[in-house]
Amino acid sequence: MRSEKEKMLAGELYAAFDPELLQARTRAKQLLHRLNVTEYLVTDAARLILAELIPHAGRNLWVEPPFHCDYGSHLHCGDNVYFNVNCVVLDAARITIGSNVLFGPGVQLYAATHPLDAPVRRTLELARPITIGDDCWLGGGSIVCPGVTIGPGCVTGAGSVVTKDIPPYSLAVGNPARVIKDLTA
Repeated sequence: MRSEKEKMLAGELYAAFDPELLQARTRAKQLLHRLNVTEYLVTDAARLILAELIPHAGRNLWVEPPFHCDYGSHLHCGDNVYFNVNCVVLDAARITIGSNVLFGPGVQLYAATHPLDAPVRRTLELARPITIGDDCWLGGGSIVCPGVTIGPGCVTGAGSVVTKDIPPYSLAVGNPARVIKDLTA
């Protein structure tokens, strides 16, 4: 029988209040409290907290507090990733971020979602992975919805709501975000 965590990471319906998942979210909140309240500045101590919170990160992960995530352990980052202030990462599914990626203030990555059927939604949740390619810049306040892939070299305009995949080297803006420019031209 599969655990609720295994179901969650496989994109199946799962019980979010399972003790193992509650414990993992509590651990993340404790680390976030240390990062966002005790340290607050990007110090050597803050880097140690980040290494524990986000163990699958490349070199030079830079996070400006405050920062929020559900687990941290489902966030996989390449090298040279920068999160500006007030970013939110709901990493109930794997979120993969390439190298040399910049997140403006208030960017939100939502792998977590809910069933559309109300009776099911009362007790079960869903999650879909998010992938962001190398060399992307997500403008302040951008929201990336569950299951979205953003190709390498993309830019999202401030406040964009990305509900569908964005092809490589594109500028996407708006709500919902739509591609308005090929960045290779």
